[in-house]
Amino acid sequence: MPRRSNSEGSTSAFRRVQQQARSLLLNLRKEIRAKEVELKRLKDEESSLGRLTGNMMNGTSASRASSGSGRIDWSTVLQELPKQFNASHIRSVRGLKNKRSSEIFAAITRWIDAGTVKRKSRGVYERS
Repeated sequence: MPRRSNSEGSTSAFRRVQQQARSLLLNLRKEIRAKEVELKRLKDEESSLGRLTGNMMNGTSASRASSGSGRIDWSTVLQELPKQFNASHIRSVRGLKNKRSSEIFAAITRWIDAGTVKRKSRGVYERS
């Protein structure tokens, strides 16, 4: 006796499962939209409180700004260094402890190219 490829019972069961999946997907999308609205409200509240307290950091959180990211005024850093210095002196400047060594040596190279720093020996530099 040959089998039927699409029996009536299996099709209706599949359709019920498909309908349940659609319903779950619809509910999930509604929930995601509600969470996104709540997140936007919280971000707006954070922004307004940041402006109120003067702690607005261009959209970055305080923890990220303190972790070493952010813009550094390297000419100010140079002024804070002793007449003769090395890379470890630069790391002692506030806010540069977590900077990558490549960023520090890039700054030293810029200072040398600008003529504000001279290389005395390996790893030792002198402000002009």
